[in-house]
Amino acid sequence: MLIIVGILVTLGMVFGGYILAGGAMEPILYALPIEGMMIGGAGLGSFLTGNGGSILKKAGSGLGKAFKGPKWNADDYKDILCLLFMISKLIKTKGVIALEAHIENPQESKIFNHVGRVKDDHHITDFICDYFRMTTMNFDDPHQFEDVMLKDLEKHHHEESEGAHALAILGEAFPALGIVAAVLGIVKTMGAINEPVDVLGGMIGSALVGTFLGILVSYTMASPLASRLQQIIDEEGHVYDVMKDFIIAHLQGNAPQIASEIARRAVPHDFQPSFYELDEVLQEIPNDVFA
Repeated sequence: MLIIVGILVTLGMVFGGYILAGGAMEPILYALPIEGMMIGGAGLGSFLTGNGGSILKKAGSGLGKAFKGPKWNADDYKDILCLLFMISKLIKTKGVIALEAHIENPQESKIFNHVGRVKDDHHITDFICDYFRMTTMNFDDPHQFEDVMLKDLEKHHHEESEGAHALAILGEAFPALGIVAAVLGIVKTMGAINEPVDVLGGMIGSALVGTFLGILVSYTMASPLASRLQQIIDEEGHVYDVMKDFIIAHLQGNAPQIASEIARRAVPHDFQPSFYELDEVLQEIPNDVFA
């Protein structure tokens, strides 16, 4: 919603100021379709040329993500902490063997089904199951474990950011594409150099619309959208930092309550539950989920 408001404010202020200054919209509206076709078409073509299919898919889905906003909220972070707490408590009380049924078939697990929508995200589910599965194979050195997780998270973040990076490059290209359209307009004008001054003025004005449009789209739409998408990707990546901190604290021998508190502190401030809020959620866990 804020993105739409921002675009409307930008267009309103730019064109409103232009009209208040005595500018006429007719030349802009006349040139806009053709200039827009050239700039937009060149941008789309260069985008297809410079990116593979997987990156195009990430960029397309990323635009939707930029408009919808971050995926996770405060309740989701509490659910993740609750899920990790239950897994750690199960290991502490019944041993790692009792965990195998839950991580091998999380869809049927009472522990996973106790939490909300986070269990339906296969990235989170796979992350938790894969790393706790490694602990059942006697890979439990906290330092080595953390190194592996950091490399994994770096790779995941890099892959998630590819779409935003591609969109940012496209945004930076629009001013140059606007100049391309403007140069073609000037070429057209020079071919009609014998026309009256008022005709030439209109043709030059139409050509300059290309430069204006390229700069406007770049700095007020394309680049801000790419920046917003990267912000959302960074924000959603905090979920994995929370899980990493919990699992490392668990491997260091901390009690589930302590590991939960360590991980709680990694939750972004806007979504971070208080100690008492999280403790209330953990106290409400029924004993039958550990059966």
